[in-house]
Amino acid sequence: MNPFLLSRLLICFLVTMGTASVQAGQTIRVPLADGFDLPVGKPDGEGFYVFRGYYPGGHLGEDWNGKGGGDSDLGDPVYATGGGVVVFSDDYLRGWGNVVIVRHAYIDETGRVTLADSLYGHLDRRMVRKYQLVQRGQQLGTIGTAHGKYAAHLHFEIRKNTAIGMARSSFDKGYSNYFSPRQFISTRRTLRAGANVAVPVDTFGGQGSEADNEGPPKPPELAKKSADKPRSIPTREAVKPGASPSVKPTVPTREVASERSKTATESEAQLQKLIEENRKKVELLKDEDLDTFWSRLKTKLDKK
Repeated sequence: MNPFLLSRLLICFLVTMGTASVQAGQTIRVPLADGFDLPVGKPDGEGFYVFRGYYPGGHLGEDWNGKGGGDSDLGDPVYATGGGVVVFSDDYLRGWGNVVIVRHAYIDETGRVTLADSLYGHLDRRMVRKYQLVQRGQQLGTIGTAHGKYAAHLHFEIRKNTAIGMARSSFDKGYSNYFSPRQFISTRRTLRAGANVAVPVDTFGGQGSEADNEGPPKPPELAKKSADKPRSIPTREAVKPGASPSVKPTVPTREVASERSKTATESEAQLQKLIEENRKKVELLKDEDLDTFWSRLKTKLDKK
């Protein structure tokens, strides 16, 4: 047989087998991550700041904004925090817009190979596809607005649990499933690299309904205002068990709604201030202690 034809047939066979194995949903061999960087202004976040940080049970990631404010960072590059394989790349709508999830394999402090997922939300453009291998610092897309829902920014998460995908409400929202992104990165800037490892890529099966897949909550400052009908900020109201459905709830006046909005904004700002003031304390804690720490912090805030 013609050697050239034989080589072409061999290539086609290998590609077909590789695709079939991925479609069967097993594993892809991925190089171990040699460290992690910030996802914007690489490698150290130059020109960006965290508008809203991570805290368990509430905001499960970090919102990165350009220092120019507003939509000044619209279209800016978003980079892979570390090497890995893309396990999700889609326009998810539902308050998320374009989303990319990258799965990383790395050597943890005990010497074991560990997996983590990094999520990049509200993208304007996606530049990678599912099952694609990516390197640390490779551009994944550009900063967006979730199709005009928010002011331009990057929503960035790092997860311990590789089964979460986009069904966040089906999982505990504490440190058992999530990392604080900057804390994770700051302690893993340089890691020991090694041989490729087999990484599972189809772990998001059986996720919930559309109601389970709502986008991350946003503070008032990041919400886009409608040109003709300004949107009020919703507040959480306790629903009394056994209340009669025939009783029409009282509609708050504009002054009351404004006061509630102001209170919610102040509470958010106060919580963020407490988080930043205690960040160094958090970095000294072990993961298993963090849930208790944040629970006490939230209780302290609620009492004020």
